[in-house]
Amino acid sequence: MKIAVIGFGAASVGFLKEVENENITVFEANKDVFSSSISGIRADGKLFVSSEMGGDLEEILLNLDLQREIINFYCKVADTIPEMGNHENSLELKKAFHRYGFKLVEAKFYHLGTEKLKIFLQSIYETFLQKGIRFVFGARVVDVGLEKNIVKIKYIKEGMEYTEEFDRVYIAVGRSGLKLVDLISTKYPELVVRNNIVDLGIRYELPNFVVQKLNDMLYEFKIKYQASNGLLVRTFCNNPSGYVVTEKYPSFVTVNGHSFQSKKSKNTNFAILVTHNFTKPFNDPNGYGEYIARLANILAGGRKVILQTYGDFKMGKRTKRLWNVFPTLNSNEYILGDLNLVLPHKTVKAITEFLEQLEMVIPGISNYSHLMYGIEVKFYSKKMNNDLVPNLKFIGDCSGFTRSIVHATAHGLLEYMKLKRELK
Repeated sequence: MKIAVIGFGAASVGFLKEVENENITVFEANKDVFSSSISGIRADGKLFVSSEMGGDLEEILLNLDLQREIINFYCKVADTIPEMGNHENSLELKKAFHRYGFKLVEAKFYHLGTEKLKIFLQSIYETFLQKGIRFVFGARVVDVGLEKNIVKIKYIKEGMEYTEEFDRVYIAVGRSGLKLVDLISTKYPELVVRNNIVDLGIRYELPNFVVQKLNDMLYEFKIKYQASNGLLVRTFCNNPSGYVVTEKYPSFVTVNGHSFQSKKSKNTNFAILVTHNFTKPFNDPNGYGEYIARLANILAGGRKVILQTYGDFKMGKRTKRLWNVFPTLNSNEYILGDLNLVLPHKTVKAITEFLEQLEMVIPGISNYSHLMYGIEVKFYSKKMNNDLVPNLKFIGDCSGFTRSIVHATAHGLLEYMKLKRELK
């Protein structure tokens, strides 16, 4: 059987890790192994074991041993001992959050660090090459077509167009490859199970000492809050002693964060995200998120993000100077501005209410000098049906059923095991 995997990220790593003698080609749009995946296994390397988050597949969500197996695999290949929190006395913390309307998500975090991921990517790539897996880097897939028992992949490499045929194709492009998923789902709409969510928000940066207790106890604190206007607000991707970075897409730039094991800043950053659910007839939540991101870039004068103090954000005025807290993001990647001109009013209200209420649990967290970068967007892939077409499968975050490195890797592994049983 001739097999193709489109995308070289967490899901494809999981799929390929147990490969034996199969004829497999991996297509990756980026130029090399270190450029693959916009934010997945290239930056930060935050892994977790949890039965409450990371995806919607019960065979992964409820299998904590499988999640630990994936984490041990990453640590072994990266040749590192991860940073992690100390969960002693977390029950009291959970009670405090509950008292003020927050839900503390149960999870045990492990942090590899951006520099360790380079070791992981190089090592795992060399292992896959030794297995005889063929890699085609710089290959931008522009079409996937179903014809009887074969799947045709059309891709562009160095300005030339190529077409190859396969017996089975696995789409593993992550959330950064949503345009390819959109293309396939437009051609074959029956593959789509659901498509109605996007998360909009900001990256929040503050001094370490404000959240030191949380960082030491949990490493990443993951909380959810139902705002009075009905919107769900959550924290995401906490980076103790970390750095704010931009995330560059072809037509827009958003903000993100990461951290190293060996290089530390004096600040912590995390995302505050507001979930937006849409109803018919609207069916392009990712387009909506991209539109908001592009608007922020326009107001920032190009491929930059907007930086604002929380005090100015709350009072609805543009930030003109900073004091007390200083950004870890490179100064040529942001301008001082007003995020109220970008984010929808309901989103602004939900974020403000979230921070004001959080002040009751973590004193000092809503200090007016703290920094807000915008915007941050978390795109969700359409939930795709893997049972409808036997020779076309979606694995990892692009399937719409996983939202983390661990779950995406596990999804890829489970799909490979299904294939292996099928080929026997």
